[in-house]
Amino acid sequence: MIFSEEQEELRRTVRTFLERTSPESAVRRLMETDEGYDAAVWKQMGEQLGLQGIHIPEEYGGAGFGFVELCLVLEEMGAALLPAPFFASAVLAAEALLESDDEDAKKELLPGIASGETIATLAYANDAGHPDGAVEANSTPAGYTLTGTRHFVLDGALADLILVVACADAGPSLFAVQKGAEGLSTVPLSTMDLTRKQADLTFDATPARLIGAEGAADGVLDRVLWLACVALVNESVGGARAVLAQATRYATERLQFGRPIGSFQAIKHKCADMLVAVEGSRSAAYHAAAIAQANDPSLPAVASLAKSYVGEAYFSVAAENIQVHGGIGFTWEHPAHLYFKRAKSSQLLFGDPLHHRELLAQRFGL
Repeated sequence: MIFSEEQEELRRTVRTFLERTSPESAVRRLMETDEGYDAAVWKQMGEQLGLQGIHIPEEYGGAGFGFVELCLVLEEMGAALLPAPFFASAVLAAEALLESDDEDAKKELLPGIASGETIATLAYANDAGHPDGAVEANSTPAGYTLTGTRHFVLDGALADLILVVACADAGPSLFAVQKGAEGLSTVPLSTMDLTRKQADLTFDATPARLIGAEGAADGVLDRVLWLACVALVNESVGGARAVLAQATRYATERLQFGRPIGSFQAIKHKCADMLVAVEGSRSAAYHAAAIAQANDPSLPAVASLAKSYVGEAYFSVAAENIQVHGGIGFTWEHPAHLYFKRAKSSQLLFGDPLHHRELLAQRFGL
């Protein structure tokens, strides 16, 4: 994909901003906190750069750019390992609202997400990425209430607005629950990747607002999860690019026997394989972003292909980066481990490579 000068300027602006606001020291400090993000940086992202609403239409308070621009922003965030609820709020929750048919909900809820004033998330699954009936919706004279549990909700303990997929009489439906609602309890989880917070959410007759029509969540969720896969692979490309840079820099600076270790054949081969994996991932991710923006019907196949390839490639590159660094790469204090854990969590999020290859096989009748 060839990007325009405006898109490249967006990339440079976001990269410069994140180099200043999300260095390794800030990532390590924030990932140990309950909130997991810097409120001042989040405010800057919304007020000065408009990142949270970059792909939200102007009529709903956003900047009105496309999905490709969102993916460019995510790539830079992945390179910086930005600890923030951006993916949950600007991707999952925003797309769920945009894909719904509820115009009133869009006009009311999207401007807050676009400005960053509202942190939102999507609670849709209790396992490796598939919705189920663990949350039931009950109709009452006053509206709806939800009862049940959703596990592994991205930034679930932090969110001001929670969009929940629950089973109503007409089938899976989308509901909105506000932070602090009666009967809502959140339990932050201790996860392998501390840079991406997760929580279990329990609803006990919790008041909720129906978004769209009853039984319409399946179609919304399908589209949202394919878009989430595309967004995630572009974020992963940024991380893979960063660890490749770490490995090649160390290979040129680290001396053994009076020579840079990058001059040794074994290290050369590792770095060459890493470069091939990163460039292949970049091509797959950018193509998927273009397909998503064009609303092309091939999105499910392209998203699965990209998710299966990039997920493995990022993890492989992150692991090889540790090997290139040798003994120091195995220490927790080295940044290679931060990317290694992010790569593994991203590989599993929204379905692992095996799951997506199975989906591809089914799609093509294999």
